[in-house]
Amino acid sequence: MRPATQAVHLGRPPHEADQPLNAPITMASTYVAGGDLEYGRYTNPTWTAFEDALGGLEGGRCLAFASGLAAVGTLFDLVGQGEKVVAPRHSYTGSVLQLGDLELRGRVTPVLVDITDTDAVVAACEDASLVWLESPTNPAMEVADVPTITAAAHDAGAYVVVDNTFATPILQRPLEWGVDLVVHSATKYIAGHSDLLMGAVLTRDDQLYDVLKARRDLFGAIPGTFEAWLALRGLRTLQLRVEKAQANAQELVRRLRERPDLEEVRYPGFGGMIAIVLPNGGLADLVQHATELWVYATSLGGVESTLERRRRWKAEASTIPDGLIRLSVGIEDVEDLWDDLAHALDSARE
Repeated sequence: MRPATQAVHLGRPPHEADQPLNAPITMASTYVAGGDLEYGRYTNPTWTAFEDALGGLEGGRCLAFASGLAAVGTLFDLVGQGEKVVAPRHSYTGSVLQLGDLELRGRVTPVLVDITDTDAVVAACEDASLVWLESPTNPAMEVADVPTITAAAHDAGAYVVVDNTFATPILQRPLEWGVDLVVHSATKYIAGHSDLLMGAVLTRDDQLYDVLKARRDLFGAIPGTFEAWLALRGLRTLQLRVEKAQANAQELVRRLRERPDLEEVRYPGFGGMIAIVLPNGGLADLVQHATELWVYATSLGGVESTLERRRRWKAEASTIPDGLIRLSVGIEDVEDLWDDLAHALDSARE
Protein backbone atom coordinates (compact mmCIF):
# COMPACT_ATOMS: atom_id res chain seq x y z
CA MET A 1 0.00 0.00 0.00
CA ARG A 2 1.05 3.57 -0.67
CA PRO A 3 1.32 6.01 2.27
CA ALA A 4 -2.10 7.63 1.80
CA THR A 5 -3.73 4.20 1.92
CA GLN A 6 -1.58 3.00 4.81
CA ALA A 7 -2.55 6.01 6.92
CA VAL A 8 -6.21 5.18 6.47
CA HIS A 9 -6.15 1.39 6.78
CA LEU A 10 -3.33 0.28 9.08
CA GLY A 11 -4.03 -0.44 12.73
CA ARG A 12 -7.68 -1.41 12.24
CA PRO A 13 -9.48 -4.51 13.55
CA PRO A 14 -9.85 -7.42 11.12
CA HIS A 15 -12.53 -7.15 8.42
CA GLU A 16 -14.89 -9.63 10.03
CA ALA A 17 -18.58 -9.56 10.81
CA ASP A 18 -19.48 -7.42 13.83
CA GLN A 19 -15.92 -6.14 14.27
CA PRO A 20 -15.74 -2.37 14.84
CA LEU A 21 -14.31 -0.39 11.95
CA ASN A 22 -12.05 1.62 14.28
CA ALA A 23 -9.80 0.34 17.03
CA PRO A 24 -11.70 0.82 20.31
CA ILE A 25 -10.39 2.61 23.38
CA THR A 26 -9.29 -0.02 25.88
CA MET A 27 -9.43 1.52 29.34
CA ALA A 28 -7.61 -1.01 31.50
CA SER A 29 -4.76 -0.92 33.97
CA THR A 30 -4.96 -4.64 34.70
CA TYR A 31 -5.66 -7.72 32.57
CA VAL A 32 -6.58 -11.26 33.58
CA ALA A 33 -3.31 -13.13 34.00
CA GLY A 34 -2.14 -15.92 31.75
CA GLY A 35 -2.03 -14.05 28.44
CA ASP A 36 0.31 -11.62 26.69
CA LEU A 37 -0.93 -8.31 28.17
CA GLU A 38 -0.64 -8.71 31.98
CA TYR A 39 -0.47 -5.02 33.03
CA GLY A 40 -1.29 -1.60 31.62
CA ARG A 41 2.28 -0.28 31.85
CA TYR A 42 3.45 -2.94 29.41
CA THR A 43 0.95 -2.63 26.59
CA ASN A 44 -2.54 -1.61 25.56
CA PRO A 45 -4.51 -2.64 22.45
CA THR A 46 -5.15 1.01 21.60
CA TRP A 47 -1.43 1.78 21.70
CA THR A 48 -0.82 -1.26 19.54
CA ALA A 49 -3.23 -0.03 16.86
CA PHE A 50 -1.44 3.34 16.74
CA GLU A 51 1.99 1.67 16.72
CA ASP A 52 0.98 -0.66 13.90
CA ALA A 53 -0.23 2.27 11.78
CA LEU A 54 2.76 4.58 12.32
CA GLY A 55 5.18 1.67 12.10
CA GLY A 56 3.78 0.73 8.72
CA LEU A 57 4.07 4.30 7.50
CA GLU A 58 7.71 4.64 8.59
CA GLY A 59 8.63 1.11 7.57
CA GLY A 60 9.65 -0.14 11.01
CA ARG A 61 8.43 -1.17 14.46
CA CYS A 62 6.96 1.59 16.61
CA LEU A 63 6.87 2.30 20.33
CA ALA A 64 4.56 5.06 21.59
CA PHE A 65 5.67 7.32 24.45
CA ALA A 66 4.06 9.89 26.72
CA SER A 67 5.61 12.80 24.78
CA GLY A 68 8.23 13.55 22.19
CA LEU A 69 10.73 14.44 24.91
CA ALA A 70 9.99 11.20 26.76
CA ALA A 71 10.99 9.40 23.58
CA VAL A 72 14.09 11.60 23.18
CA GLY A 73 15.14 11.00 26.76
CA THR A 74 14.77 7.24 26.38
CA LEU A 75 17.11 7.29 23.38
CA PHE A 76 19.71 9.47 25.10
CA ASP A 77 19.57 7.15 28.10
CA LEU A 78 21.00 4.38 25.91
CA VAL A 79 24.30 6.27 25.49
CA GLY A 80 27.04 4.92 27.72
CA GLN A 81 28.72 6.89 30.49
CA GLY A 82 30.77 9.76 29.05
CA GLU A 83 30.25 8.71 25.44
CA LYS A 84 30.04 11.17 22.56
CA VAL A 85 26.79 12.37 21.01
CA VAL A 86 26.88 14.42 17.79
CA ALA A 87 23.84 16.65 17.25
CA PRO A 88 22.87 19.73 15.22
CA ARG A 89 23.51 23.02 16.97
CA HIS A 90 20.02 24.07 15.80
CA SER A 91 18.11 21.09 17.15
CA TYR A 92 14.83 21.43 18.98
CA THR A 93 15.54 23.21 22.26
CA GLY A 94 14.15 20.37 24.37
CA SER A 95 16.61 17.92 22.84
CA VAL A 96 19.53 20.33 23.30
CA LEU A 97 18.51 21.02 26.90
CA GLN A 98 18.44 17.28 27.63
CA LEU A 99 21.95 16.93 26.18
CA GLY A 100 23.10 19.90 28.27
CA ASP A 101 21.67 18.37 31.43
CA LEU A 102 23.37 15.04 30.70
CA GLU A 103 26.65 16.84 30.06
CA LEU A 104 26.45 18.71 33.38
CA ARG A 105 26.03 15.39 35.16
CA GLY A 106 28.96 13.85 33.31
CA ARG A 107 26.73 11.37 31.52
CA VAL A 108 27.49 12.22 27.88
CA THR A 109 29.82 14.41 25.82
CA PRO A 110 27.75 16.39 23.30
CA VAL A 111 29.32 17.83 20.15
CA LEU A 112 27.04 20.33 18.41
CA VAL A 113 27.67 20.78 14.68
CA ASP A 114 26.49 22.78 11.69
CA ILE A 115 24.41 20.06 10.08
CA THR A 116 24.77 21.64 6.62
CA ASP A 117 28.56 21.18 6.71
CA THR A 118 28.58 17.51 5.79
CA ASP A 119 32.37 17.14 5.88
CA ALA A 120 32.52 18.59 9.39
CA VAL A 121 29.70 16.35 10.56
CA VAL A 122 31.38 13.28 9.08
CA ALA A 123 34.61 14.21 10.87
CA ALA A 124 32.71 14.66 14.15
CA CYS A 125 31.30 11.13 13.85
CA GLU A 126 34.67 9.65 14.79
CA ASP A 127 34.44 7.97 18.20
CA ALA A 128 30.76 8.92 18.50
CA SER A 129 28.27 6.60 20.16
CA LEU A 130 25.17 8.33 18.79
CA VAL A 131 24.62 10.74 15.90
CA TRP A 132 21.41 12.74 16.27
CA LEU A 133 19.95 14.39 13.18
CA GLU A 134 17.09 16.73 12.40
CA SER A 135 16.26 17.39 8.78
CA PRO A 136 14.86 19.99 8.46
CA THR A 137 16.24 21.46 11.67
CA ASN A 138 14.07 23.30 14.15
CA PRO A 139 13.84 26.28 13.69
CA ALA A 140 16.65 27.01 11.21
CA MET A 141 15.11 24.83 8.47
CA GLU A 142 18.47 23.30 7.49
CA VAL A 143 18.60 20.03 5.56
CA ALA A 144 21.18 17.32 6.32
CA ASP A 145 22.77 14.86 3.91
CA VAL A 146 21.32 11.99 5.92
CA PRO A 147 22.60 9.03 3.81
CA THR A 148 26.20 10.31 3.77
CA ILE A 149 26.25 11.11 7.48
CA THR A 150 24.60 7.80 8.31
CA ALA A 151 27.25 5.86 6.39
CA ALA A 152 30.03 7.74 8.20
CA ALA A 153 28.40 7.21 11.59
CA HIS A 154 28.04 3.49 10.99
CA ASP A 155 31.69 3.29 9.90
CA ALA A 156 32.53 4.83 13.28
CA GLY A 157 30.31 2.33 15.11
CA ALA A 158 27.64 4.87 16.06
CA TYR A 159 23.88 4.60 15.97
CA VAL A 160 21.97 7.23 13.96
CA VAL A 161 18.69 8.84 15.01
CA VAL A 162 16.59 11.14 12.81
CA ASP A 163 13.93 13.37 14.33
CA ASN A 164 11.34 13.17 11.55
CA THR A 165 8.74 15.41 13.21
CA PHE A 166 8.82 18.16 10.57
CA ALA A 167 8.85 15.98 7.45
CA THR A 168 6.68 13.04 8.62
CA PRO A 169 6.78 9.68 6.80
CA ILE A 170 4.65 11.23 4.07
CA LEU A 171 7.66 13.23 2.84
CA GLN A 172 10.66 11.13 3.93
CA ARG A 173 11.32 7.72 5.47
CA PRO A 174 14.79 7.83 7.06
CA LEU A 175 14.82 4.12 7.92
CA GLU A 176 15.06 3.47 4.18
CA TRP A 177 18.36 5.42 4.17
CA GLY A 178 19.85 3.05 6.74
CA VAL A 179 19.09 5.16 9.80
CA ASP A 180 18.79 3.08 12.97
CA LEU A 181 16.05 4.99 14.77
CA VAL A 182 13.40 7.59 13.96
CA VAL A 183 11.78 9.74 16.62
CA HIS A 184 8.62 11.84 16.44
CA SER A 185 6.86 14.34 18.56
CA ALA A 186 3.51 12.81 17.62
CA THR A 187 1.97 15.85 19.29
CA LYS A 188 2.66 17.69 16.03
CA TYR A 189 1.84 16.50 12.50
CA ILE A 190 1.13 12.87 13.36
CA ALA A 191 -1.84 13.70 15.62
CA GLY A 192 -2.36 17.01 13.86
CA HIS A 193 -5.03 18.73 15.94
CA SER A 194 -3.15 20.38 18.85
CA ASP A 195 -5.08 18.36 21.43
CA LEU A 196 -2.64 15.81 22.87
CA LEU A 197 0.95 15.06 23.87
CA MET A 198 2.63 11.91 22.54
CA GLY A 199 5.93 10.68 21.19
CA ALA A 200 7.10 7.72 19.16
CA VAL A 201 10.29 5.83 18.34
CA LEU A 202 10.68 3.56 15.31
CA THR A 203 13.33 1.06 14.28
CA ARG A 204 13.91 -1.95 12.04
CA ASP A 205 16.38 -3.41 14.55
CA ASP A 206 14.59 -6.00 16.69
CA GLN A 207 17.28 -5.88 19.37
CA LEU A 208 16.99 -2.09 19.68
CA TYR A 209 13.22 -2.42 19.80
CA ASP A 210 13.41 -4.91 22.67
CA VAL A 211 15.83 -2.70 24.62
CA LEU A 212 13.66 0.38 24.19
CA LYS A 213 10.50 -1.53 25.06
CA ALA A 214 12.16 -2.73 28.26
CA ARG A 215 13.17 0.86 29.10
CA ARG A 216 9.62 2.08 28.54
CA ASP A 217 8.26 -0.71 30.73
CA LEU A 218 10.75 0.10 33.47
CA PHE A 219 10.34 3.87 33.59
CA GLY A 220 6.67 4.10 32.64
CA ALA A 221 6.96 6.80 29.95
CA ILE A 222 3.74 5.53 28.42
CA PRO A 223 0.98 7.36 26.54
CA GLY A 224 -2.57 7.67 27.79
CA THR A 225 -5.05 5.40 26.10
CA PHE A 226 -7.30 8.26 24.99
CA GLU A 227 -4.28 10.14 23.62
CA ALA A 228 -3.27 7.10 21.58
CA TRP A 229 -6.79 6.80 20.19
CA LEU A 230 -6.85 10.49 19.26
CA ALA A 231 -3.42 10.25 17.65
CA LEU A 232 -4.52 7.31 15.54
CA ARG A 233 -7.65 9.20 14.52
CA GLY A 234 -5.50 12.16 13.51
CA LEU A 235 -3.10 9.93 11.61
CA ARG A 236 -5.89 8.89 9.26
CA THR A 237 -5.78 12.32 7.55
CA LEU A 238 -1.99 12.80 7.67
CA GLN A 239 -1.52 12.60 3.90
CA LEU A 240 -4.26 15.16 3.23
CA ARG A 241 -3.05 17.55 5.92
CA VAL A 242 0.60 17.40 4.87
CA GLU A 243 -0.26 17.88 1.19
CA LYS A 244 -2.45 20.92 1.93
CA ALA A 245 0.01 22.47 4.39
CA GLN A 246 2.85 21.97 1.91
CA ALA A 247 0.90 23.52 -0.96
CA ASN A 248 0.04 26.51 1.23
CA ALA A 249 3.64 26.85 2.41
CA GLN A 250 5.05 26.79 -1.10
CA GLU A 251 2.70 29.55 -2.24
CA LEU A 252 3.43 31.65 0.85
CA VAL A 253 7.18 31.23 0.31
CA ARG A 254 6.83 32.44 -3.27
CA ARG A 255 5.08 35.60 -2.08
CA LEU A 256 7.28 36.16 0.97
CA ARG A 257 10.42 36.08 -1.18
CA GLU A 258 9.09 39.09 -3.08
CA ARG A 259 8.99 41.25 0.05
CA PRO A 260 11.99 43.57 0.53
CA ASP A 261 11.34 43.95 4.26
CA LEU A 262 12.42 40.36 4.98
CA GLU A 263 16.12 39.64 5.34
CA GLU A 264 15.65 35.94 4.64
CA VAL A 265 13.01 33.31 3.87
CA ARG A 266 14.09 29.81 4.84
CA TYR A 267 12.25 26.86 3.31
CA PRO A 268 13.73 23.43 2.51
CA GLY A 269 11.48 22.93 -0.52
CA PHE A 270 9.06 20.55 1.17
CA GLY A 271 6.71 20.42 4.14
CA GLY A 272 4.66 23.01 5.96
CA MET A 273 7.35 24.73 8.04
CA ILE A 274 8.87 28.10 7.08
CA ALA A 275 11.22 30.50 8.84
CA ILE A 276 11.32 34.20 8.01
CA VAL A 277 13.94 36.61 9.32
CA LEU A 278 13.13 40.25 10.07
CA PRO A 279 15.81 42.88 10.78
CA ASN A 280 15.42 42.61 14.56
CA GLY A 281 13.49 40.98 17.35
CA GLY A 282 11.36 44.03 18.01
CA LEU A 283 9.85 43.91 14.53
CA ALA A 284 9.37 40.17 14.82
CA ASP A 285 7.49 40.65 18.10
CA LEU A 286 5.22 43.21 16.44
CA VAL A 287 4.43 40.77 13.63
CA GLN A 288 3.59 37.83 15.87
CA HIS A 289 1.24 40.01 17.93
CA ALA A 290 -0.42 41.64 14.90
CA THR A 291 -1.94 38.57 13.26
CA GLU A 292 -5.57 37.64 13.76
CA LEU A 293 -5.78 34.31 11.91
CA TRP A 294 -2.26 33.01 12.57
CA VAL A 295 -2.02 31.94 16.21
CA TYR A 296 0.91 33.11 18.33
CA ALA A 297 1.86 29.76 19.88
CA THR A 298 4.92 27.63 20.49
CA SER A 299 3.72 24.34 19.04
CA LEU A 300 3.33 23.35 15.40
CA GLY A 301 2.00 20.80 12.95
CA GLY A 302 -1.70 21.31 13.63
CA VAL A 303 -4.49 22.09 11.21
CA GLU A 304 -4.29 25.72 12.31
CA SER A 305 -1.42 28.03 11.33
CA THR A 306 0.87 29.20 14.15
CA LEU A 307 3.89 31.48 14.38
CA GLU A 308 6.52 32.31 16.97
CA ARG A 309 9.73 34.32 17.34
CA ARG A 310 11.98 31.57 18.59
CA ARG A 311 14.55 33.72 20.39
CA ARG A 312 11.89 34.65 22.92
CA TRP A 313 13.03 31.41 24.57
CA LYS A 314 16.28 31.90 26.46
CA ALA A 315 17.36 28.34 25.66
CA GLU A 316 17.22 28.91 21.89
CA ALA A 317 20.64 28.86 20.20
CA SER A 318 22.34 32.25 20.01
CA THR A 319 23.12 31.53 16.35
CA ILE A 320 19.41 31.74 15.52
CA PRO A 321 18.69 35.31 14.33
CA ASP A 322 16.86 37.42 16.88
CA GLY A 323 14.28 38.35 14.25
CA LEU A 324 13.54 34.79 13.09
CA ILE A 325 9.87 33.77 13.15
CA ARG A 326 8.98 30.11 12.71
CA LEU A 327 5.78 29.61 10.75
CA SER A 328 3.79 26.39 10.97
CA VAL A 329 1.45 26.53 7.98
CA GLY A 330 -1.95 24.96 8.46
CA ILE A 331 -4.68 23.85 6.09
CA GLU A 332 -6.69 27.09 5.89
CA ASP A 333 -7.33 28.89 2.61
CA VAL A 334 -3.98 30.27 1.48
CA GLU A 335 -5.47 33.64 0.53
CA ASP A 336 -6.72 34.16 4.08
CA LEU A 337 -3.34 33.16 5.47
CA TRP A 338 -1.55 35.55 3.14
CA ASP A 339 -3.90 38.49 3.81
CA ASP A 340 -3.39 38.14 7.55
CA LEU A 341 0.39 37.65 7.41
CA ALA A 342 0.96 40.42 4.87
CA HIS A 343 -1.13 42.81 6.97
CA ALA A 344 0.93 41.95 10.06
CA LEU A 345 4.20 42.49 8.18
CA ASP A 346 2.95 45.80 6.76
CA SER A 347 1.75 47.04 10.14
CA ALA A 348 5.13 46.25 11.71
CA ARG A 349 6.83 48.60 9.25
CA GLU A 350 4.52 51.52 10.00
